Amino acid sequence: MKTNSIKNILVITGMTVLLWSCASTNQYQRSPEFTEGLYGTAQTDKKNLSNEHWQDLFNDSILDSLISEGLKNNLDLQAAVQRIIAAESNFYQSKAALAPSLSAQAGHTYVHNSESTSPNGPSHYNASQAAIQSSWEIDFWGKLSNAKKAAYASYLATDAAHKAVKTRLIANIASVYYNLLALDASLDITKATVKNSAEVVETMKALKESGDVTGAAVVQSEASRYAAEVTIPDIEQQIKENENTLCLLLGRTPGNVERGKLKTQKAHELLAIGVPADLLENRPDVMQAEYNVINAYHITNRAKAYFYPSVTLTASAGLESLKLGDLLNPSSFAANIVGGLVQPIFSQRANKTRLEVAKAQQQETLLNFQSTLLNAGAEVTDALSMYDASLQKIELRKKQLDALKKSVEYTKNLLVYGSATYTEVLNAQQSLLNAQLNNVNDHIQQLNSIVMLYRALGGGWQ
Repeated sequence: MKTNSIKNILVITGMTVLLWSCASTNQYQRSPEFTEGLYGTAQTDKKNLSNEHWQDLFNDSILDSLISEGLKNNLDLQAAVQRIIAAESNFYQSKAALAPSLSAQAGHTYVHNSESTSPNGPSHYNASQAAIQSSWEIDFWGKLSNAKKAAYASYLATDAAHKAVKTRLIANIASVYYNLLALDASLDITKATVKNSAEVVETMKALKESGDVTGAAVVQSEASRYAAEVTIPDIEQQIKENENTLCLLLGRTPGNVERGKLKTQKAHELLAIGVPADLLENRPDVMQAEYNVINAYHITNRAKAYFYPSVTLTASAGLESLKLGDLLNPSSFAANIVGGLVQPIFSQRANKTRLEVAKAQQQETLLNFQSTLLNAGAEVTDALSMYDASLQKIELRKKQLDALKKSVEYTKNLLVYGSATYTEVLNAQQSLLNAQLNNVNDHIQQLNSIVMLYRALGGGWQ
């Protein structure tokens, strides 16, 4: 009888193996995505900004120290680390599901039978048990292994998301820092303009006393001075707001932030961006999107496995006795093993719904992956275009500034000799102020384009 039972279990197992050999065991393979021309350039230099360490990129010791502080204290980055820990725990749990379960139990049972139902049997009895039980679902169809692979892909996606947070944090700290430098420079230029305007007012007053200009010239020059001076509180308010934003990124309370000067900043010269395929290896959000595709792929495979029979083996062994004193007697040993095969026939459409939802979600993740690739290419192209535009503007702005500085000096001298009107002087000063402020914006655009390109190529997380 014992031999026949074991044979039956082996027959069931053999039939399952035969069915399993016909089942699909395809593995995920990356679909060839069209990346040629993704950046709008044909450069293939392997050395690119994404491989540069941020400490070698910005060339500013103060900014480097702020980034180090942010990487240590930023709350969003710390939260991303906790998400990695949770995803890792889920992966280990899915991995453990492949192994048999093992449990131990001990107990004592007292039963009192009624005389009407058991007239010839014992009226009561005691029983003691101590046993170990094990259950194992044999993963022929990949239901559990696909769940493990999906959990691992989810873990990798969470890790990639953490890298994306790190890359974004570095870029945001650098961007806000550069904006602060630009505001400082704008404030200095505006204050210098106000000082020069005050000198023009005094000149106008002297010319009025000599009868060379009217009172309207004096009033107009004073209005021009105040027009520049009234922008100072707004600039100072923007400086305070940017300092608070930077403190938030650094994980510190709002306050003053130490910083350098805009004129000491130098743009990184390494702008080779590498081949488009590098984006798959360097950019965290692209990596995350692909891991989401892998996760959905294995979830779909797991949904398919629900249509196949599940095979389980359950075994228990231990001691069982009607008397507690006889529990350790060798004759009290008892054991059993059960093999089972369950084929779903009618499950209220649950299996079909599970598969349809999984397929739809898999297609959604694939579309998101393709969209992420296109967005990545667009961001790289935009950053390169911004950098090129800033170079052109800086070169032209330099010529404009030289001309306007001469214009201001010429009109001031001509005003004294009566060859120029006060409106020409005021217009020349206003034009110079605007050009100086725009020159600051040109340099910030150049620096921010480097930061944008660095982030677009997935730099900073290595």
